[in-house]
Amino acid sequence: MVFFSLILQSTLVCAATALCYFVWHRLVAKHPLDNIPGPPAQSLWKGNMGQVFDNNGWDFHQLLADKFGPVSRFYGLFGARRLYVFDPKAMHHIVVKDQYTYEETPMFLETNKLLFGEGLLSTLGEHHRRQRKLLNPVFSISHMRHMVPIFSEITKILRDAIAEKVQDGPQEINMLDWFTRTALELVGQSGLGYSFDELREGYTNPYSHAVKNMLPTLFKLTIWRQFLPLAVKLSSASFRKRLTDIIPWKPLRELRDIVDIMAQTSTTVFEAKKVALQEGDEAVMRQVGQGRDIISILLKANLEAAEEDRLPESELLAQMSTLIFAAMDTTSGALSRTLQTLSSHPKAQETLRAEIRQARAEKGDLTYDDLVNLPYLDAICRETLRLYPPATMVSRTARKDIILPFSKPVKGVDGREMHEVLVPENTSIIISILASNRNREIWGPDALEWKPERWLSPLPQSVTDAQIPGVYSHLMTFLGGGRACIGFKFSQLEMKMVLSLLIESFKFSPAKEIAWTLGGVSSPRVKGSTEAKLELPIIVESVKA
Repeated sequence: MVFFSLILQSTLVCAATALCYFVWHRLVAKHPLDNIPGPPAQSLWKGNMGQVFDNNGWDFHQLLADKFGPVSRFYGLFGARRLYVFDPKAMHHIVVKDQYTYEETPMFLETNKLLFGEGLLSTLGEHHRRQRKLLNPVFSISHMRHMVPIFSEITKILRDAIAEKVQDGPQEINMLDWFTRTALELVGQSGLGYSFDELREGYTNPYSHAVKNMLPTLFKLTIWRQFLPLAVKLSSASFRKRLTDIIPWKPLRELRDIVDIMAQTSTTVFEAKKVALQEGDEAVMRQVGQGRDIISILLKANLEAAEEDRLPESELLAQMSTLIFAAMDTTSGALSRTLQTLSSHPKAQETLRAEIRQARAEKGDLTYDDLVNLPYLDAICRETLRLYPPATMVSRTARKDIILPFSKPVKGVDGREMHEVLVPENTSIIISILASNRNREIWGPDALEWKPERWLSPLPQSVTDAQIPGVYSHLMTFLGGGRACIGFKFSQLEMKMVLSLLIESFKFSPAKEIAWTLGGVSSPRVKGSTEAKLELPIIVESVKA
C-alpha cells in the first residue's frame, strides 16, 4: 500500500512539475516572437485559433493585414506563439529557399494520411519529390492538349442539362451543385478514366456528396485536429477505428463515412485499371478515357520506371483520392466565385460573351491554345483567383530554429525596427494567400476591387518588383516551391472550358445575397439562411445566338 502511495505521489509531483514548466514556458518566459506585433489572445487555452479558423472570419483576417502588416504574431493552443505571414521575402524563404525546414504541419500530414493514404498531400522530402517526379508528365501542357476533347464533351452535357431547365424561361438554379458534379466528372474521366456522373437532373452521386462535405466537416474538427499527431503516435489504426465507432460525435462519424466511401470507390477504379492493363491495349481502349487518363498513364509509367523511382500500389491508390479531392472542391469553388461575380457585373459578362462568340465564329470548337489565348477570359480568371483564392491560407511548421528575413522592416512591440526574426523549432506559421493577393502595397489602392482590366495592360512595377514566390501570375493562389499545386494548369483549363460554353449560351443574374465560408476551400451559402447548406442560387436564362 505504501509503495502504491509513493508511486501516486511521484506521479502527481511529476505532473505538477510538467504543468508548471509548461505554464512558465508558454505564458511567462520570454519568446523570440514576443516582439512581433499581433492581437491579444481571445482565449487562454485556444488563443486566437477560434478567430483565425472561424468560417466567417473574413473581418479578423482583414484586421490582421491592415493593423499589423505582413508579419504578425497570434496565439495558438495554450499560448503557443504563431506567425501570420504575407511578406514576399519571408514567403520566398518559407516555400522556396528553406522549404525543407518549413514543412507541412504534423496535423496537416497526419490528417491527409488518414484521409487519403500516402499521397502528395501527406509525404515530405525525398518521398514527396519521388511521387511528384512520376506525376509531373501527366500535368504538362502537351498532355493538357489531349484533355480538351474530354473536357469539351462533358461541358456540353452540362450546358444541355441547364438549357433543358431554362427552356421555358429564366430559372433559379443552384450552380454550386452543377459545378461540383461537373468538376468531379472532369477529373473522373480525365484523371481516373472513370465516369461518376451522367450530369442529369436529380442524380446524386454518393462520392460527389462525400467529397463536397469533407472540408466543412474537417473544419468543425479544426481545434481537435491539433492533437491528431499525438493520437496517431499513441494508438493503433484499429484502436482509432473502434474509438471512432464508439464516440457519439456527429462530425467525427460523418468524416469516417466520407473516408470509407472515397476509399471504396478509389479501390474499385484502381483494380479495374490494373485488370485492363494486364489484358492489353484492347481492354484499355474500352475504358472511359481510352487509357489517356492520368491514373492509367501513371500505372504504366510506374511499371516502366527505374526500380528506385517506382511507387508501391498503396501510394498510387492514395494519389487517386488526393487528385479528386484537390481538383474537385477548388475548381468548383473557383467556378462558382467567377460566375457569381460575373452575375453581378453584367457589362463584364457581355464583353466576355462577345469575345467567346467571335472566337467560336472564327475557329469553331476551341483548342487548348485558343482557350488560353482569349485575353478577356484569361483576365477574368486571373482576377477572380487573385481576389478570391479558393484556399485562403496554408500552414507550415519550422522543423528547426531558423532566421526568417523580411522585405521591409517590421516595427516591434518595443518600437525598434526588425529586419528578421528567430523562428524557434516547432513554430507554426500561417501563410495568408488572401492577404498576399490583396496587398495594397503591391497591387495598389484598388487591390480589394474586382477589375479584370488590370490584366489587359502591363502590371504595375510594384507587382513585378515584389517577387512573389507563387507559380502563377505573381499570386500565391497555387503556392510555390516544391509543394506548389501540381495541377494548376489542369484547373485553369477546366475553368476556361466551362466558362466559355456557359457564358456563350446563358445570361446569369444574382438570385440571393451570398456569404462565403473562409476555411478550407471557400464555399458559398445563402446569407442569413438558418441551414448550413452550401449552395449558389443564380438566375439563369438562355441568350440568343
